[in-house]
Amino acid sequence: MATRNPGDLAAERAARGRSTAAPGSPGPPGTLTAPAGTVALTGGLSRSFGDRIVLDDLDLEIRSGEFVAMIGRSGTGKSTLLRALAGLDRDVTGDLTVNAAVAVVFQEPRLVPWKRVLANVSLGLRASDPRGVARAALDEVGLAARADAWPLTLSGGEAQRAALARALVRDPGLLLLDEPFSALDALTRISMHGLVLSLWERHRPAVLLVTHDVDEALALADRVLVLADGKIAHSATITVDRPRDRDHPDLVALRIRLLTELGVATRDVDTLDAD
Repeated sequence: MATRNPGDLAAERAARGRSTAAPGSPGPPGTLTAPAGTVALTGGLSRSFGDRIVLDDLDLEIRSGEFVAMIGRSGTGKSTLLRALAGLDRDVTGDLTVNAAVAVVFQEPRLVPWKRVLANVSLGLRASDPRGVARAALDEVGLAARADAWPLTLSGGEAQRAALARALVRDPGLLLLDEPFSALDALTRISMHGLVLSLWERHRPAVLLVTHDVDEALALADRVLVLADGKIAHSATITVDRPRDRDHPDLVALRIRLLTELGVATRDVDTLDAD
């Protein structure tokens, strides 16, 4: 994916001024105009909590159908950026434009415990046949047989499948994944990686995955971003065909580079502390 020159973004901000558009809606005068094929664009995006700067003049572009992974140490602003793109943090400043419907899958499935799985997936869905659409989504994630189950009876992997189905029924152009696999065991994570890739290949939304797992980012993404000090410190494009062998020479070299960017020695653990 070709990222716009930060200098061009800065010049456009200077010419237009700074403001923030609600995701998925036209922005007020002064927001950046996203070029064709771009679903999300930020320019000079900043966010502070008291005296602590979490996002610092951040520029980002996500293209239609692109799978982007974002990694970084604890507190570097990954989840804050995702929340801003989702429209859940209105205190960011700078320019932000999202030209697509947005759906979010969080680390916790966040299913409503007093509604069955099918009702959770169809909750708030505006469609002529919401239950039919929800059943189709559950079938896509391999959970059709659990449509009438209560959320508390689901395994961790099943609950995240339900959360994915709930996101899919919104037909998002931008799917935001906030560490959705971090609480799963290793074998379930591998299964979920395959599921997410198959769903992405079928529906082709743009995806932004926030993760602390370098290997997960390398297995799934077209592009990996390293967030540090509230800015994108490094961007790496991955051209290795999927499914990927983690021992592929290009991935081994990129893994070392990403760990170096994160300040982690390659002999140390590869999964960083959670935000």
